[in-house]
Amino acid sequence: MHQRWYGSLAILLASAALPPAVGAEPTSRPNVVIFLADDLGYGDLGCYGHPRIQTPNLDAFARQGVRLTQCYAASGVCSPSRSAILTGRTPHRTGVYTWIAEGSEVHLRTSEITLPKLLRQAGYTTAHVGKWHLNGEFNDPSQPQPHDHGYDHWMGTQNNAAPSHRNPVNFVRNGRPVGPLEGFSAILVVDEAIDWLTNKRDRSKPFFLAVWTHEPHLPIETDPQFQEPYADLDEDFRQHHGNVTQLDHAFGKLLKALDQLGVADTTFVFFTSDNGPEGDGTKNRTRGSTGGLRGRKRAMYEGGIRVPGIARWPGHIKPSTTTDTPVIGSDLFPTVLAICGAKLPTDRVIDGVNVIDVLSGKATEVSRPIPLYWRLNMAPHNLHLAMREGDWKILASQDFSKVELYNLRADPKESNDLSRQEPERTAAMTERLRRLNAEIEREGPDWWKRLNPSGGLVPKKK
Repeated sequence: MHQRWYGSLAILLASAALPPAVGAEPTSRPNVVIFLADDLGYGDLGCYGHPRIQTPNLDAFARQGVRLTQCYAASGVCSPSRSAILTGRTPHRTGVYTWIAEGSEVHLRTSEITLPKLLRQAGYTTAHVGKWHLNGEFNDPSQPQPHDHGYDHWMGTQNNAAPSHRNPVNFVRNGRPVGPLEGFSAILVVDEAIDWLTNKRDRSKPFFLAVWTHEPHLPIETDPQFQEPYADLDEDFRQHHGNVTQLDHAFGKLLKALDQLGVADTTFVFFTSDNGPEGDGTKNRTRGSTGGLRGRKRAMYEGGIRVPGIARWPGHIKPSTTTDTPVIGSDLFPTVLAICGAKLPTDRVIDGVNVIDVLSGKATEVSRPIPLYWRLNMAPHNLHLAMREGDWKILASQDFSKVELYNLRADPKESNDLSRQEPERTAAMTERLRRLNAEIEREGPDWWKRLNPSGGLVPKKK
């Protein structure tokens, strides 16, 4: 796959303006579900090779559609990845640089044009359920809330379910605190989605539904029934592995509801995760798997950003297929807009590209005017930047004093740094990354300059 970055902003904007679908009336357009797990590793599902974790619903879902072997989150942590899905833009353009601490000034600004807002303008009804994590002042008029970004209905939390996945007390529905709930987060979130689909949505319109679960993010608590398959393991493994199975059960429950409502065949469903697994994988309940990839959550190595990705759209995506074409979370924005007949914004840089032909098997390559790019100032090893062009990936420190280069086709585990063996390629990619990073940094606000030592944003002063 040939990739190239053009320095001219005019060229970038022109190339981003994909034509909308032609002639589609709202009633003939597909429904859309984006299901986002939290801290789910690339190797955490049965269909991605985990030897123990049972995920029968997601495994069956993969057989019904296309499984992506090189699916990427737009960041190594949660909030930035979420902003990219909703805007199609790399997080540093939007100002959502890292996870957003409660009380922080950082938020997804209303100057950004979001997917639900555009779809609602195109005749869709919209809902968000689950984790939000795109503002520091949650359910506070001082910052935009889900309804300000185009959602007709929403129920969510600022960050994690509290005190844990079990019996959470911090959900808010359409601006009103819900109060204590009984049950486990993923199932509660899906139950809300099903209730909206069944009883509250405008059935004269197609729907866009975002389901963003907390599982398997800490603090993990798992229903005992989902721990039973792992009874021979210690409690940390039982809790973590069971938590993924709990997530799988919730996903299956949602798919069953789509079947019962008679909309499964007309609904595009995309399942993915916001970043790689938490911790080092050896202690506590952070037992997620990267599938052997290097690095974990917060890292710019593959284990921190490569995640599961599965798509189903009956009649358009062939069952039991796979693709190894790289796809990133920001691609969902132009892809969903294209299949729904909504126009792509032409007044700003859109980093993602329409990948529906890749998902449907009509293409094995995609042209990217802007390379795949990641930046996270809290990344381990002082490698804060990464960029991928074709099979080649470069990682660099913020000041470019340290650079590593890998060929991901030959070395997906990033074990052989080729920066010294490939000096010309290294120099050329370093310069392109330097230019791209500077252009992106100029566009976004400078909240990132106030990172605290742990990587979170310093809360604003009251």
